[in-house]
Amino acid sequence: MSSAPPDAVRLRDEGAALEATFVPAAGMICSSLRHRGDELLAQNAGVGAYAERGKTMGIPLLYPWANRLSGFCYSVAGRTVDVPHDPTRVALDGDGLPIHGVIPGRLRWEPAQLPSAGAQSLSARLSWSESRAELFEVFPFRHDVLFEARLSAGRLAIDVTVSASGADVVPVAFGFHPYVSLPGVPRGQWLVELPAMHRLKLDSHHIPRGPETAQPARSFALEEHEFDDGFDAVAEPARFRVTGGDRLVMLEFHRGYPCAQVFAPHASPFICFEPMTAPANALVAGAGLHLLAPGERYHAGFSLLVEDGPAPA
Repeated sequence: MSSAPPDAVRLRDEGAALEATFVPAAGMICSSLRHRGDELLAQNAGVGAYAERGKTMGIPLLYPWANRLSGFCYSVAGRTVDVPHDPTRVALDGDGLPIHGVIPGRLRWEPAQLPSAGAQSLSARLSWSESRAELFEVFPFRHDVLFEARLSAGRLAIDVTVSASGADVVPVAFGFHPYVSLPGVPRGQWLVELPAMHRLKLDSHHIPRGPETAQPARSFALEEHEFDDGFDAVAEPARFRVTGGDRLVMLEFHRGYPCAQVFAPHASPFICFEPMTAPANALVAGAGLHLLAPGERYHAGFSLLVEDGPAPA
């Protein structure tokens, strides 16, 4: 078992034998989710690499945008933004495109609730304003973010509320990237269930282009399947399941996530069902981008349920 950072916050659900660990200094990442002592989240390069370089693992919040932009310039609500070519602030994908917003270690989350030992909930706030010039140059829109997590009845629920607290219109394009794993179960024995939704046509850089294709709900063995696919028209609630051995893990999108990404590289020991408030590249393309008027709020929530035994009917 890897040691947690000193500022880590642990939530416990004794009845479900479930424990979640969050690291506020690393962008509020859920770095660990253990069930009966088994780690259910891929650790990849670890919390340090995520905080310092944006190398994703666990359940990271991708903020203020999820996945890739097609370039370093976007225009929203009459404002044109040149994203800095600065890898200490914005990570790049393998093609040199900006990905997943601001490097998590740059974000300063302040606790809104101090959990006690054995707590089942936490909350934290992030203020985004011109006083933090290194952030404002990347995303120059004044707003506040409330992050809330609860662990009970075998379910980890995460809610995010964005408030347009200043005079700016605020675009909403964030998401999460849960790296779900089934320890001790070969990938060929993982059964995956996806809800009905629309598949987005992607170019070679995984940027949405062209028309959508309706995809019915489907169930299949993961085996040699490989995914890096974007989806739209995700209904509420939407349920994504992976089952293997004697364990079920289900991601449920409750509200505010009309888009999704499914990511499972060939032979990877994880599968990601990613809740997204907008499609990849929405800041550039404008498609599916929600804009908050001053004073408005955007609420988004999803949960991760862990159960013993096969998936329920």
